[in-house]
Amino acid sequence: MDPASVPDFDKLPKVEGQPQGCAWGLFDKDGKKDVVGTLNFLTPNIVAAAAAEVKDGVSISLNWPLNAIKFPLSARKPPVHRPMQLRELGMDCEGFDDELELNTQFSSQWDSFCHVTVNGLSYNGLRPSKERLLVQSTAENTLPTVDQWHSRGAIAGRGVFIDWKRYHEETTGTPYHPLDGYRITAEDLEKAARHQGVEFKYGDILIIRTGFTEMLEAPTPEDMAKFQAGTLSGVHGAEETARWLWNHRFAAVAGDAIGFEAIPPLKPDGTVGGVEDLVLHPWLLNKFGMPIGELWDLKALSEYCKKTGRYSFLLTSVPLNHPGLVASPPNALALF
Repeated sequence: MDPASVPDFDKLPKVEGQPQGCAWGLFDKDGKKDVVGTLNFLTPNIVAAAAAEVKDGVSISLNWPLNAIKFPLSARKPPVHRPMQLRELGMDCEGFDDELELNTQFSSQWDSFCHVTVNGLSYNGLRPSKERLLVQSTAENTLPTVDQWHSRGAIAGRGVFIDWKRYHEETTGTPYHPLDGYRITAEDLEKAARHQGVEFKYGDILIIRTGFTEMLEAPTPEDMAKFQAGTLSGVHGAEETARWLWNHRFAAVAGDAIGFEAIPPLKPDGTVGGVEDLVLHPWLLNKFGMPIGELWDLKALSEYCKKTGRYSFLLTSVPLNHPGLVASPPNALALF
């Protein structure tokens, strides 16, 4: 599908029982329900054009260590690494295997469209369950999970980087702390893009740095106090931002924050809302089928973009290929 042919948010065909702007059915073909959402924007022409971004022969990993967070994160368990000698496995040779047990939401990740359901439904009106997610092969899988992305070659496209932390500090002269509660707007992102010389194109993968993972790597007592108080940086006017993301035909959105893409809005009394108040996760994952990346390691990317003045690149990402996978480490590279 040519992204230019896709209707704007306010002109998307009405889906019964859903709010205006729901994209269910838009990418369906030959009576088959679509399971890859806005990854349909990554057409051969768009991918080929993205490959032209590679000029310097430099690749930068965007993957945070799987065990980078050193304190409890909600109910999610940190990874457990178990090296094993080959002889322990009954092999008559020297060397090692290892096993890795991990929660796919604990570090850098892509969220599939099954991560958030509304009234029991995921993207495109599909209904996941624990039993259906235990599917044994992608061939028999009808849910919009990460393994479906491999049927279209995983993810390769033009990445565009908004270094919000650096932009804010350079233009205001004051440090930006990701836990000070600043609400980033779509207008803010446009201003930062102009400052960096970024031109958005259809099928882009938008990546936003707030400095969140850098803070989490070595949090101070003050950081922890802010974290526990819930004073998080995020999106102000999230429904407006969702409309902006759709109208720009982004293929996916990633950042270095746990909640940039889905921060609960401030309530009238000034407190932060709960899970029931999340806005962008339901819009992006559930209504659009737009993958969300979180906790990406963007510090080295920030330094290289500043050094070269280039904020667009070829982005490749090959998540784990396991049937029914709800989320996955991104295995992402920025190539200049």
